[in-house]
Amino acid sequence: MEKIEMAGHSKWANIKHRKARQDAVKGKAWSKCSRAIMVAVKSGGPDPETNLTLRYAIEDAKSVNMAKDTIEKAIKKASGEGDEGVTYEEVRYEGYGPGGVAIIIDVLTDNVNRTAPEMRKLFEKGNGNLAKPGSVAFGFSSTGVIIIEESLTTEEQLMEVALEAGASDILQSDGIWEVTCDPPDYLELRKAIETAGIPMVSSEVTMVPTTQVTCDVTLGAKMLRLIDSFEDHEDVQNVYSNADIPEEALEE
Repeated sequence: MEKIEMAGHSKWANIKHRKARQDAVKGKAWSKCSRAIMVAVKSGGPDPETNLTLRYAIEDAKSVNMAKDTIEKAIKKASGEGDEGVTYEEVRYEGYGPGGVAIIIDVLTDNVNRTAPEMRKLFEKGNGNLAKPGSVAFGFSSTGVIIIEESLTTEEQLMEVALEAGASDILQSDGIWEVTCDPPDYLELRKAIETAGIPMVSSEVTMVPTTQVTCDVTLGAKMLRLIDSFEDHEDVQNVYSNADIPEEALEE
C-alpha cells in the first residue's frame, strides 16, 4: 500500500477542539459515557467480550479518563435491579448547518417528545435546519479511525503492525498518520498498535464523511459554536459533520 496525501484534510483542529471540550466538561462527558454503557448493557448484556457495543462504550469512557470503578458501577447498575426504571432510547437526528454543512447527532434520551424540538431549536439558532432521517447519513460511513503523530513511528513499522491487524488504509498528512478500518476490526487494530508501543493521539469508531465542506475561518467558527451547542445538551452522545475546519477558527 502506498502512502496517500490527504489534501485539505484538517484533523488537528478538530482533535484539539474535542480534547479541549472534553477537559472543560469532563463531568458531563462521564455522565454521557455512563448512559451509553447502561444502554449497551441492557441491549446486549454485561459482558464486553460478547457485547461489542459495550466494548466501544467502555473504550469511550476510558478515553475521557473515567475511573474503572465508575465504569463498573454503571455496568452493575444497568444489569441489576437498582436502575431507577429509566429507559433510554437511541435516536439519530440529521440536518444542515451554515454553509450547507451536513450534521449528524446521536442522542440517548428518556423523552423523545422533549429532545426532538430542542434539537430543532438548536439547528435554527445556529442558522441551520433539521432534515428528514436518512437525508444526511448516506454521505457518511461508520469507520474506525486511529490518529498517530508522524514522528512517533515509521511508515514501515506502522504498515507492518496495522495491515496485519485489519487496517483498511493508512494515510499521511499534516504531521499525522490516519489509520482506518472497518468497525469490527477496530478493537483488534487498536490493541495491536498499543502492543507495538506506538502512542495514539486519538482512536474511535466514528462517522466519516465521503466529501467535505471546506470552511473559512468565519464559517469554521460558526460551525464550532453550533457543534458546542449540541454537545452541551445532556442527551447528545456524538456529533458528526463534514466540515473541514481550519485551525485558525479555534482562536475565534
